[in-house]
Amino acid sequence: MDFQKDLLAEFDRETAKTRKMLEAIPEDVDFGYKPHPKSMALGRLAGHLTDFAGDWALHTVTKDKLEFAADHKWEAYAPKSKAELLARFDQQLPTVRAELAALPLEKWDQQWQFIFGGHAWIDQPRHEVFRESVLNHMVHHRAQLGVYLRLLGKPIPGTFGPSADEM
Repeated sequence: MDFQKDLLAEFDRETAKTRKMLEAIPEDVDFGYKPHPKSMALGRLAGHLTDFAGDWALHTVTKDKLEFAADHKWEAYAPKSKAELLARFDQQLPTVRAELAALPLEKWDQQWQFIFGGHAWIDQPRHEVFRESVLNHMVHHRAQLGVYLRLLGKPIPGTFGPSADEM
């Protein structure tokens, strides 16, 4: 089994499914929509999905540690339009894919850390971080976006076969 080849194929499959869900966002959607006061706004959630396929995946593969001071103010990406969202998603994929393919096999077992305010939130082997905090996390938020679209009465594309809207 070629671990790197399999992981790259999984990344390609999951980013393609994620793009399909992003494409399902209507052009005129209210990016400020929240199904619940504690929920992320739709635009922020959609923007967050671009992070997993883009910056977060890239940092996981190209850095050994991501560290921020406790007073760091992170600016969450929220797109102004569907076109901007898709452009950002598409623009980041080739770089991430190339870095993923080029990562030396021995780096997958090395420890990777995410430290915020002196506290290690993630401290695991890189292969676990990539699978859990990049791929699985992207799938989780993609499903959330599907719920938002359903609550707005919009059709949901199939990701593991046809959806109820496609049958």
